[in-house]
Amino acid sequence: MPRRQDRFDGWIAGLGTAAGLRVVMGHWERSPLGTFTDVMVEQPDGHRVLLAPTRETADFVAGTYRFDEVRLTPVTTVVDGADWQVGAGPLEVAFRAGGRPLLGRLLRLVPRALATAPWWISVVDVVARTVLPGVRTRGSAGGGRREYYAALDLHRVHSATVRWAGADQGAPAPVSPPVRFGFGSTPRTPSLVRVVTLVRTG
Repeated sequence: MPRRQDRFDGWIAGLGTAAGLRVVMGHWERSPLGTFTDVMVEQPDGHRVLLAPTRETADFVAGTYRFDEVRLTPVTTVVDGADWQVGAGPLEVAFRAGGRPLLGRLLRLVPRALATAPWWISVVDVVARTVLPGVRTRGSAGGGRREYYAALDLHRVHSATVRWAGADQGAPAPVSPPVRFGFGSTPRTPSLVRVVTLVRTG
């Protein structure tokens, strides 16, 4: 079977809560599946839930990552400057993207063509494993796929409010322990990352 490479261009927000709920939201402005948002939730007991807007997106994401439960539900994303609001079934999230830490400023210096090259992403992976515990930029995924994450920008997340099934999950907190959807986690500090994800099949 010939090799296929799918490209997803957008943002990933990852944050924890005082109640122990950890949330990873992918907002994809350009992808083979169109524009969409998917949400991965790991509950305090380790139960992993995918919230996806269509069967097509659910099948692709669940075929790439690991979940204990998949729910089809409308997912809405509203971005107003630095303010984000995401609603997905039982989950409601509102947060503000803050300033760039040093790593975010460094990421913006790398030309996009270089930053999204798989060989460069492989080099970055070695560094990421050293300075950002739990974070990987490449690895094997489900369905015989291989993934490459090209981080282009990074903002801290501030003033987050998270509700799950109507219950307030408390103040934003580190993503700890790391989430277990795939081969790597998001940064431990609540963050919003500009990213291009390459998914190779075959």
